[in-house]
Amino acid sequence: MTLFPLYLAICAVPAAAGMLFRPGAWYRGLDKPGWTPPDKLFPVIWAVLYVLMSLAAARVAGQPDNDLALGLWALQITISTLWSAVFFGLHRIRTGAVIIAVLWAAVLATTLAFLRQDMLAALMMTPYLAWGTFALALNISVLRRNPEAMPA
Repeated sequence: MTLFPLYLAICAVPAAAGMLFRPGAWYRGLDKPGWTPPDKLFPVIWAVLYVLMSLAAARVAGQPDNDLALGLWALQITISTLWSAVFFGLHRIRTGAVIIAVLWAAVLATTLAFLRQDMLAALMMTPYLAWGTFALALNISVLRRNPEAMPA
């Protein structure tokens, strides 16, 4: 677990992207489903997810033959960093949905790779997988409800 601070520091990159590209007037003006969480809930959810995924990675880092699992972890962190900039920064709802779909697949692959290494690490990734599923559904719903918000 000595690597936990390192993995948590790595999570600061997508967290910073989320802080730079926040929901603004554009997002507030979109038609969103009634099950959209309040904006203030997102940082709380992400803080919990970053701690869990960092703890999971630190556990796997202590296992032999962990290159694939940790490589997938790094991939999903990289993909996660893109979404806020694309969705909130560039207002690209469709591209955001594609990024979340790819992210979801990367998180699933990471979780399965972690399962081969450490059951508890895989369990720590499951809330992220659940959140990714929810986020993808929300992004798709926003996409469908706002066809006029698509850039030319």
